[in-house]
Amino acid sequence: MPNLFQFVYGQLFTQLSKPTASFEGKTVIVTGSNVGLGKEAARHITCNNASTVILAVRSLEKGEEAKKDIEASTGKKGVVKVWQLDMSSYQSVLDFVARASKELQRLDIAILNAGIAKNTWEVFENDESTITVNVVSTFLLALALLPQMKQTANQYNVRPTLTIVASEVHFWAKFAEGNAPDGQIFNELNKKPAVLNADNLGDRYEVSKLLEVFGIRAMADRKSAQAVPVTFNCVNPGLCHSELARDSGIAFTILKFFFARTTEFGSRTLVHAASSGAESHGHYLSDCRVQLPSEYVLSNEGYVVQNRVWDELTAKLEAIKPGVTANL
Repeated sequence: MPNLFQFVYGQLFTQLSKPTASFEGKTVIVTGSNVGLGKEAARHITCNNASTVILAVRSLEKGEEAKKDIEASTGKKGVVKVWQLDMSSYQSVLDFVARASKELQRLDIAILNAGIAKNTWEVFENDESTITVNVVSTFLLALALLPQMKQTANQYNVRPTLTIVASEVHFWAKFAEGNAPDGQIFNELNKKPAVLNADNLGDRYEVSKLLEVFGIRAMADRKSAQAVPVTFNCVNPGLCHSELARDSGIAFTILKFFFARTTEFGSRTLVHAASSGAESHGHYLSDCRVQLPSEYVLSNEGYVVQNRVWDELTAKLEAIKPGVTANL
């Protein structure tokens, strides 16, 4: 587990190079890209000569504002497009994928960055909102996009990359729900606590990021880099200034004031992960290199729970879109 010294050093003294990888000829999707890390990653990718960059956003109005800003700063017109994607709605996810399949000739990179961190209890699509957006919708989108990414690999002789934006906070996830009986992990996650406090709802974001790390590792377990022409990885951008945790209270605001990376600096990690190849398949990236996830993830117990999570998650995805898990 990163200690305080490692956290502070990583936040304040780690040097991350400005992205130089070329995206010439490539089509890239970035979710949650009207603000924050997603927007800055899209800006770097546009600047580095991508042919098409899709800003996948809930608010088209805010997406258009982001597009204008990116165009003004890069001087590149006709590259950035704004498409609607509401991760709180499974139908919106599937509609987005259908549009991508119809309108995009290729899909080289998908950066799944959209996420929420809530301090109130809400339910989206019959699941607690953080689990719906950060986990179920994210992997629904990932698996639904894979056929087009595989087709791109075969048609253009390239290796597309699917990157999920996770976080080092997965190290601190308590995840008591992992001890639930077989088949009951998500049911436990969806039980509203009698008292909402930092020990239950406050842990939900950390748990969602742990499940994302589990999910990427489970996908790579089932399809090695040699068995699939698409790279799956996940990335920790570090603590960054963004709107993600705007409802998280004064203590977190103070922490960000002293230690948070700029949004642009943090976005460099997203671009690095998205431009990484088979050597990053199934891995957790941080500070622009492959690093080890938490000890729990690497433990025998964690591996058992990882597979239980994957089995439950894929059952949920099949109920939403029959056949989608066969895309892996």
